[in-house]
Amino acid sequence: MPTKFLQLIALIFSGLFFVHVVHAADANEQIEEILSLQEAPAGVVFEIVTGESNSLQWALPETQNYIKELRARFPELEVAIVTHGNEQFALQKAKQEKYKKIHSLTQQLTQKDNVPLHVCGTYAGWKGVSEEAFPDYVDVAAAGPATINDYIALGYTLIKIE
Repeated sequence: MPTKFLQLIALIFSGLFFVHVVHAADANEQIEEILSLQEAPAGVVFEIVTGESNSLQWALPETQNYIKELRARFPELEVAIVTHGNEQFALQKAKQEKYKKIHSLTQQLTQKDNVPLHVCGTYAGWKGVSEEAFPDYVDVAAAGPATINDYIALGYTLIKIE
């Protein structure tokens, strides 16, 4: 068991060093670059990772606006969101009342806009939060960074929101 745990940790951290990252200050420029392309990229994955539990209150609306801009230009563009910092815990079932707007927006993104939203199961586990603590409209991925790397391997462009 410790070997598997160490392999997972190695996978998570190795992924952190091979990912092309666009920081929030550069996100607008990255969106503009994508919008100027003749053809859509394979997809876009937004990475949201912050130290604040309430940051999805600004990060999700910002991400939704970016998605609207991108899909206005490329209607069939595949998009995903991965959140793997303390902010992901606002998406727990027990926080639905406290963070109504976040949950409503997440439902809209995942169910109406066809944008999967993944949280990090490894980080949740470290904090004592089980997969069952999240509603069905939130995908609990084994590891957020590995999920991001999977999207990048499919040709998605990474935009980091922090």
